Amino acid sequence: MSAFKFPVINPLLHNELRLKIMVALDSLESADFMYLCRITDSTRGNVSAQITILRDAGYIEVSKSGGLGRFSRTVCRITAKGIEALHTYEDGLRRLFSERVPNDQESRRDIG
Repeated sequence: MSAFKFPVINPLLHNELRLKIMVALDSLESADFMYLCRITDSTRGNVSAQITILRDAGYIEVSKSGGLGRFSRTVCRITAKGIEALHTYEDGLRRLFSERVPNDQESRRDIG
């Protein structure tokens, strides 16, 4: 019997604000930056920082339009890579809560 192992949980998505942004974008075709600030009840600085992390990971695309500086409109879209990562994360959490740690002596010896 092989040793029990918990499912791997993506640490990038295991941040509350990043997870909220990803779930919102998975539900919508796209989302405006200010809308994401409102629905997550987060500051522009915090949302901006998390969007940068998600963009750099390839999980979302960010586009700007309409003007320069503070008058531009920032729109975010989830990528195929982001959808896959989010659904894998969700599956991992479901498995984490549904799988039981073996309680037999053989498994205990394998674990530790």
